[in-house]
Amino acid sequence: MPRPIEALIHTEALAHNLARARAHAPNARVWAVVKANAYGHGIERAFEGLRAADGFALLDLAEAERLRALDWRGPILLLEGVFEPRDLELCSRLKLWHTVHCEQQIDWLAMHKTHEPHRVFLKLNSGMNRLGFPPAAFRAAYARLDALPQVDEIGLMTHFSDADAMRQGVDGIAHQLAVFEAAADGLAGERTIANSAATLRHPGRTAADWVRAGIMVYGGVPDFPEHDAAHWDLRPAMTLRSRLIAVQHLKAGDTIGYGSAYTCGQATRVGIVACGYADGYPRHAPTGTPALVDGMRTRTLGRVSMDMLAVDLTALPASGFGSEVTLWGEGPHGSRLPIDEVAQAAGTIGYELMCAIAPRVPIRHA
Repeated sequence: MPRPIEALIHTEALAHNLARARAHAPNARVWAVVKANAYGHGIERAFEGLRAADGFALLDLAEAERLRALDWRGPILLLEGVFEPRDLELCSRLKLWHTVHCEQQIDWLAMHKTHEPHRVFLKLNSGMNRLGFPPAAFRAAYARLDALPQVDEIGLMTHFSDADAMRQGVDGIAHQLAVFEAAADGLAGERTIANSAATLRHPGRTAADWVRAGIMVYGGVPDFPEHDAAHWDLRPAMTLRSRLIAVQHLKAGDTIGYGSAYTCGQATRVGIVACGYADGYPRHAPTGTPALVDGMRTRTLGRVSMDMLAVDLTALPASGFGSEVTLWGEGPHGSRLPIDEVAQAAGTIGYELMCAIAPRVPIRHA
């Protein structure tokens, strides 16, 4: 039989979370963001749960081709735009919308020969300082695009750096929102400014024409731990689960795993789980990272190794060899372990854990 680890993708949870995005922005259309292979869930596996979206947003042309192969005929937006001039040919063939964030991309459009003009979103750098035109150059870039026969409609876009939290007691979106509104004032075109955090926390101020629902459609919480998934009524779209493949009965003073990183302070019953960092579980997750065994909460012990990790069974006398272990997501008997809790314990974010599932882990629909 195969090794017992697997990841489950919950189609109904994806659909539910997408509906929550709509509920927070009832007058806007929703981009379902499926970059990074749908945040590790797999575009083909996630598509059924997200097909009620108004459009899909991603980065890679190859991922856009996969969406068209699924018979999606609606809008697809390239969030970083094109990376070289010939990409525009594929944009024309696949009818892709694309972001324009620099002068070079406008130059390429000006040289592009096409029978059908492109739909673009002009990106403003309102303070994130990654991509986009600075405010002083934004209107000139708009005018250049507007003069090109290769361009049809021009949308306006920016991205918030601090929508997920208060920054030093200051509203995290106020400054960037003011910059965007000033730069875009009087310019025609649809607006998209809200990511998941802004959609959830500032819906009345940021919904605009489109919202970009990323982490929230997968059940991740952008402002954890201030709020959890239950607060926003989000459901986990991915479960990582395995089984116990051994049980050790240790005494006080015995150590566990590489580096003898954990020393038992008393008699301890330890379960060994078929899951390690080669499966995508974070190697840096410390002792105490939460896990569920047979739906009951426990903790990891010692270092995570390549193929195994240890969990504390001392308070779970009925659990043993073959017991189900939920590393995150939906557990048995109605139990649930939010991915954000595991990520926080490991000093990272849920996004990373979702995207890190290794190719050797079988993934299937729940």
